[in-house]
Amino acid sequence: MFEATSSEPKGFVWLVGAGPGAVDLITVRGLRLLQAAEVVVYDDLINRDLLQACGAGCELHPVGKRCGQHSAQQEHIIELLLTHAQAGRRVVRLKGGDPFIFGRGGEELTALLRAGISCEVVPGVTAAASAGAAAGVPLTHRDFSSAVVFLTGHENPAKPESAIDWAAYAQLRATLCIYMGTRRLAGIAEQLIAGGMAIDMPVAVVSRVSWADQQIEFSTLAEIQGAIGAEIAAPALVIIGDVARVPAQTRELAAVATAN
Repeated sequence: MFEATSSEPKGFVWLVGAGPGAVDLITVRGLRLLQAAEVVVYDDLINRDLLQACGAGCELHPVGKRCGQHSAQQEHIIELLLTHAQAGRRVVRLKGGDPFIFGRGGEELTALLRAGISCEVVPGVTAAASAGAAAGVPLTHRDFSSAVVFLTGHENPAKPESAIDWAAYAQLRATLCIYMGTRRLAGIAEQLIAGGMAIDMPVAVVSRVSWADQQIEFSTLAEIQGAIGAEIAAPALVIIGDVARVPAQTRELAAVATAN
């Protein structure tokens, strides 16, 4: 909990991770806070069925936040949180996945504390962990990878140039988990190959993980450039690394066990 120092009584804001999509993947604490909230400010990527947990008098504010579609400006979202908290209300900021992993939760926490609003961050199951579990891809494995890197394929457009040196990441013996990267996947794969990553490096793409229409695709770094990208539904997460070989090995072992 982050308690702000203020002489005036004010409300409280919880930054809550809703998890990857399925309603029963939110934490118990997150669900209880939704039930007690007076105001809920929620992103477009959350499962709307979660809002049924809110009380009858709870005020709901959709604020979008999906790539390529109209969404509220971050300044407006922060102003909304401040307005309700300064009025003494219990506010839940409901965010897809985890608030602090490509969710801009850090910006919101800083703004709230600067305004003297006390806050708490309630973690959620992030997309990389849930996508790996759904696809049967362990993000770490003693034989394949002892490191995991979370990356974004959609950086701040105000940056003069990308902060991600994809060629450098190609040199790591690590699992690369790329958020919001399907639109630029062909270019990312090209840069990784140019950096020395093997063209047959396995790739797993999990779309809408834990939703009823979840999709899982397996490919290689070379094939992914033309096979997947714009066709797969968002939100999607890309897992690149030797760990993506595990599902095929698992299927082979299962087939042998069945035959015996």
